[in-house]
Amino acid sequence: MSETVQDATGARVSVELDEEASAFVVTVDTGAVAGRAHYLTGPGPGAEAGAGPEWIMYHTEVGEEFAGRGLAKILVSHALKDSSDRGIRVVPVCPLFAKRLKEHGNDFLAIGGRFRWATEDDVEFVKHHV
Repeated sequence: MSETVQDATGARVSVELDEEASAFVVTVDTGAVAGRAHYLTGPGPGAEAGAGPEWIMYHTEVGEEFAGRGLAKILVSHALKDSSDRGIRVVPVCPLFAKRLKEHGNDFLAIGGRFRWATEDDVEFVKHHV
């Protein structure tokens, strides 16, 4: 699924899920990849009890040459919306995802999103799988 939106400068950017790379990718109008939001598919506590799949969002990066355009915010927003649409629970290890959910977690839940706060086990999982 690809979505085209405008960044903070008014330029068109595209965000899509690259399942092979386990990342959401933002591309600017020239076709250059400007950034990525990386995730791991986590084992999730309670998965055996029907809690379902989860994405551990662990790192978001945007190239320095694209700074100030709001691309990280676009990546986080798109990843959260996509996870909600797919019924995937989000675990925010990445500080950008954690901040967004602290500020707008109730809004995310209202659209059907699911998340749980990261534990030390989640951080260790990332360290061993990245």
